[in-house]
Amino acid sequence: MITVLTRIIQYGWKNFVRNGLLSTTTVAIVTLSLIVFLGLILFNVLIDQTVVAIQDKIDITVSFKNVTPEDEIFNVQRSLEGLPEVKAIEYVSRAEALENFKTRHIDNPNITQALQELNDNPLEASLNIKANKPEQYATIAEYFKNPALGQFVSHVSYAENQGVIDSLNAIAKNVNRGGFLVTVILVMVAGLVVFNTIRLAIYTNRDEISIMRAVGASNRFVRGPYVVEGIVVGFLSALLSIIIALPGLSSVAPYISQAVPEIDITRYFFQNLPLLLFYQLAAGILVSAISSFIAVRRYLHG
Repeated sequence: MITVLTRIIQYGWKNFVRNGLLSTTTVAIVTLSLIVFLGLILFNVLIDQTVVAIQDKIDITVSFKNVTPEDEIFNVQRSLEGLPEVKAIEYVSRAEALENFKTRHIDNPNITQALQELNDNPLEASLNIKANKPEQYATIAEYFKNPALGQFVSHVSYAENQGVIDSLNAIAKNVNRGGFLVTVILVMVAGLVVFNTIRLAIYTNRDEISIMRAVGASNRFVRGPYVVEGIVVGFLSALLSIIIALPGLSSVAPYISQAVPEIDITRYFFQNLPLLLFYQLAAGILVSAISSFIAVRRYLHG
């Protein structure tokens, strides 16, 4: 069994080398497909991390009327902390709101002068609420429609943020759907390329295959070298896709970091390099091997 397997691997490698130009072209096309596949993986990660980064900057601000006792606001905060949708809550007192307002407008002398002329703090205490997921803000906003809270709440900022929240949800869903569709198309293209390559190799070696079958070689022995050839194509293409993708990724990484400082795509690439390499090898080898198997099977049963 080991001897047969060794011969199949040797014949498969010889076929790959013998069909030099055809094998090189096939590897090039499969490599391009895998580069795009890798790009889709990284783009999906980039979108997900961008959504998380933007989500962390979005919250619902619930402002309370100035007549609301501070203890009542704390009661509302404690009740909100029991909701599964709530990730974090920050209480901002009237004094803190005024100091924050002064800091933001420190360069505006008109606003500074107007505040100095006021005898009272016009700003309201508030709760800044972050949800675990963007779609959960609607549930949190609905909580404040309770009539028992209406007497204390003066404003809920969900309406202002709803457009951004809905856009984030739509972007994430559309990217996932689009990425899946493009991946399916790439798999089909790469599979067809390998399929046609093996068919051409079989046609070139048709006399040799006929002799092998005439002397009693099994279909498995005939099929094996071409499947091995497909595996070699997938393996080399996966390695090349990682090597070629690195310079391109390094060139675009500064622009990504400039747009979204929270994201370091190069760091993610190296931290997850074993997993990404596994994905590339799995995609390249499986598609190439299966396409080769189907091509030989069709010939042997044709």
